Amino acid sequence: MRADRLVSLVLLLRQRGQLTADTLARELEISTRTVLRDIEALSAAGIPVYAERGRHGGFALLPGFRTELTGLNHDEALALLTAGSGRGEQVLGLGSALASAVRKVVDALPDTHQATASDATRRFLFQPQTDLLSRRLVTEEVPDATMRAVRDAVLAGHKLRLHYASRGHPARWSIVDPIGLVAVRDRRYLLATQSGQDRTYRLSRMLAAEDLREPAQRSDQVDLEQVWKERCARFLSDAHITVSVRVNPTRRDDLLKTAVAVRAEEVDTDGWLRLEVTYQDLWHAEWALWQFSTDAEALAPQALRTALHNRAAATANRYANST
Repeated sequence: MRADRLVSLVLLLRQRGQLTADTLARELEISTRTVLRDIEALSAAGIPVYAERGRHGGFALLPGFRTELTGLNHDEALALLTAGSGRGEQVLGLGSALASAVRKVVDALPDTHQATASDATRRFLFQPQTDLLSRRLVTEEVPDATMRAVRDAVLAGHKLRLHYASRGHPARWSIVDPIGLVAVRDRRYLLATQSGQDRTYRLSRMLAAEDLREPAQRSDQVDLEQVWKERCARFLSDAHITVSVRVNPTRRDDLLKTAVAVRAEEVDTDGWLRLEVTYQDLWHAEWALWQFSTDAEALAPQALRTALHNRAAATANRYANST
């Protein structure tokens, strides 16, 4: 266990540069005192780890230090094999590369691990094509050439020329500075800026893309998770409506699948759930809640209640004299 931890410590320093003892302890899930002992052990073994004193100090490896650190343990190999199984290989167009990497991992495993790891991955199924209700999961298709151009521009830090068709508008060309790629379930997005303004593009709506081989205007450092959270918050606040709704608890999950986001949830006095959910617009909310018949009730806004009432009245009138 300690050998694995020492290898992980060296890899962290090699990949991320100078790190504090607290950061290393958090990443390795050990105490700060254990980190200091491990640093001493590495130094004694000839690994050139040095300490930088002061407020912004920490530990780092000497510049240019390289070493071959081989030997995956069983759980590490299993994690890689599982990630490469099923639909996980479709993420961001890296399926063939991931499959090749997995083959190399399997080949590098000791004989004693190969059989058990391969058997274990056969007992894990990652995102199958259908769920228990036999509903087929639809994956957004992105042409290989488009995906490759976008991915190359993101990694190289190049400007990207896009032919993009946003919903309700004709396709047009634009030049953007890519920040990063985000995969959410079966949807993939490009986060970028255009003339300094934040832009988020859905890859399935890209008709073509071209890596311009020209340096993009972007920061060398990025916290993509934080950027994505900020974009999501802004998206939910623009041109969306918040709906207060009561729902039978047995239909809660079905309701959440129709909403853009959930803002609040509590149990009502009769056991039903009272939620505040966000929809794209009034029509989206009306369409979604109509699917639930009497298993859900829109409480607000009034315009939604009126729309549902009118739809129900028209439906009742249609079938009133049915023979």
